[in-house]
Order: sequence, then structure tokens, then C-alpha cells
Amino acid sequence: MQTLLGYFNKPLLKIPLSFGILTGLLAFGYFLALYLMGVSPLGNIRTPDFGLHVIMACYACWYYRKNYGGGWLHLWEGLTIGYVINMTAAFITGWLIYFFVVYYDPQVFVNYLNDMQSLLTERKAELVEQIGEEEFQVLLAKVKENEPSTLITDEISKKFMLGIIPILLVSLFFRKQKPNLPA
Repeated sequence: MQTLLGYFNKPLLKIPLSFGILTGLLAFGYFLALYLMGVSPLGNIRTPDFGLHVIMACYACWYYRKNYGGGWLHLWEGLTIGYVINMTAAFITGWLIYFFVVYYDPQVFVNYLNDMQSLLTERKAELVEQIGEEEFQVLLAKVKENEPSTLITDEISKKFMLGIIPILLVSLFFRKQKPNLPA
């Protein structure tokens, strides 16, 4: 057990895990703020919470480079920090939202499904033209079959896909390697 705990005590994992947990809590706070303002918190309006992921990745890379890297940060370290933050935050946010819609206010999820169904039916003519009537009906049926547990995987997969380019750019920006001096 001690070796497992020792693994998590490495700065390259400890720092982004801490930042990831904080980012997940902040993103859930954004979700709660939308909920308290009366806005449907599960729609596309939540997309700006990804900005928190990018800001925290920037700060974590800077913090790691300054305090643990001796002023240096390799690209792979920046990528590791960014992806650990992103996935930890998405995992935390997904589970907190799941618990919220299952135990506190299930109507949020019901409203979300109704909004998705109405959006599909409003754009039915356009979608049928693009994908066909049969595929449209399959898509509509899949929306109706959604369970609250899909929020977790949806959060993780969306944040993973959204994070690829920004995390690479943050890692490149904060990258600073020691020069190779001739002996």
C-alpha cells in the first residue's frame, strides 16, 4: 500500500491531481450557478466551463515549472499535467452532476432530455434531408433512452476531445528545456 501511495506523492502526478480536483469543483460550481439562475445547466451553455480547464492547466504548468522543474518544463511534462487535470476535472464534474440530477433534482435531467427532443424535432426537415428518416428516428429513440449515468461518460468524452489542442498549446507555451551544451 505504501508503494501505491508513494506513486501518487510524485509532483508530476500530485500537482495536476490537486489542480484537477479543484477544477472539477469549480466547473460544478459553474453548473450550480447556472441552475440557481434558472438556466438549463445541462445544455451547451455549460461549454464555457472548459475555460476553467485551460486556465488551471496554464497555472499548473507554470507552478510546476517554477517550483519543481527548476525553471524547466519538458513538453511531455506539460502534456501529462494538462491531461491529468482535464480528465480528473471531467471525472469529478461528471460524477457531481450525476449525483445532483439523481439525488437532488431529477427534473433537470428530464428538462434536458425534453430540450434535446424539441431541438431535434424543430430541425427534423433539415436532419431528415441529411441523414434520412430512419436514422432520424433512431437518433430520437436514443435521446429518449438516455439515463443520468450517460452524463458521466458524456462529460469525460467531451472534455477529452475539447482538450486535445488547448492542452498541446499550453504545453508548448510553457515548455522550456535546458540547452544541450557541448562538453
